[in-house]
Amino acid sequence: MDARSAIGQGGIDRSRRRFVAASTALGSAMLAGCISGRDDPTGNGHSNGDGHTATLQPMGDVSFDAVPERVFVAFPQYADMAVALGHGDAVTTLFSTEMSGTTMNKFYDRLPGVSFDWDGLPNPLEGGLRKEQLYELDSDVHFLDPSYVLKHDDWTEDDIDDIASTVGPWVGNFHSGVHSDPADAYADQYEFYTLWELFDRVTDVFQERERYAALEAVYDDLHGRIASNLPPEDERPTAARVTLGDGQFFTYHLNAPGYWQADTRPLAAADALADRSWSGDWGTVDYETMLDVDPDVILHLWGITSQYSIDDIRDELESHPVGSKLTAVQNDRVVAGGMRYQGPLMNLFQLEMTAKQLYPDEFGTWPGYEPGTPYPDIPEDERLFDRERVAAIIRGEF
Repeated sequence: MDARSAIGQGGIDRSRRRFVAASTALGSAMLAGCISGRDDPTGNGHSNGDGHTATLQPMGDVSFDAVPERVFVAFPQYADMAVALGHGDAVTTLFSTEMSGTTMNKFYDRLPGVSFDWDGLPNPLEGGLRKEQLYELDSDVHFLDPSYVLKHDDWTEDDIDDIASTVGPWVGNFHSGVHSDPADAYADQYEFYTLWELFDRVTDVFQERERYAALEAVYDDLHGRIASNLPPEDERPTAARVTLGDGQFFTYHLNAPGYWQADTRPLAAADALADRSWSGDWGTVDYETMLDVDPDVILHLWGITSQYSIDDIRDELESHPVGSKLTAVQNDRVVAGGMRYQGPLMNLFQLEMTAKQLYPDEFGTWPGYEPGTPYPDIPEDERLFDRERVAAIIRGEF
């Protein structure tokens, strides 16, 4: 007996399914060039008495007959979006659960009345994504890019279509992270989005257009404040975004396209690694190469998560014969960065954090991060965005 049959005999009522798939299967080649784009001035989908539609490539139009109540999440940017829109309780799964959940709550601790109950959520990517698990979870929507699934797991287009038609649709876009190549099956219709464009599309799934508009206004204010106060280019520090490995650094570009750089690109620092290239989502360099580029500031990715201690990172660099020569080490400018997998709420905090780390004269001094604690409690007059306003929007008080 296959997994679907077993679950079917378990009595799951498919009649409650909260979506209507696109007019044909997701992978149909006939629709590859005919999926509608952005034509709704108030959003990217539309609603009527029979339900609503969200539009995101590579899926195209996905229609729902009600707001999803059970949502499958892999990467935490979608969980952060759900929380931002007042639907955090709908999340039923989370990638790297403890790291993602604790990191999200480190930020939420500074938003009164906002939290995310991650404890007990399964990691859907642990051991590979399995169809049986998706049948068991019975989600109303899967916030995961089918292109990512085809490229990273032993899945076929038929498998993708089967889950979409019998369980719940796919809504996700992974390759916008660094503008990487999608799976061949979706190459013709694939589009790249910024973080807030992606959030815009997810908003249509939850029908929370007013919340989105209110949060976007906070972001626009923060972004404008940063842009108008940046020092001249020739006065900006050089910086490198890295993760310390075993005798090497994993490297990431600061200013490249993609929503994984949504917390560094607006700061427009001089990327010490700009002349280095790599074929994947990240590269590697050794200590000697890092000393050659010698950045003024080292932004240690994942430094605020439970996976790393920024104090231990500094100690390791200081005790290394080459690492100790780095300007950032000698000037105490090795700082804890956030997560690449950031949603809109995380992005607000990580923009503030990075602005203070790079430009203390313009945006105020970064107080430092103590491992295992919430995001620093920055004095109200030194904050770059209004916590109370953001929390009120999430709570629906706006």
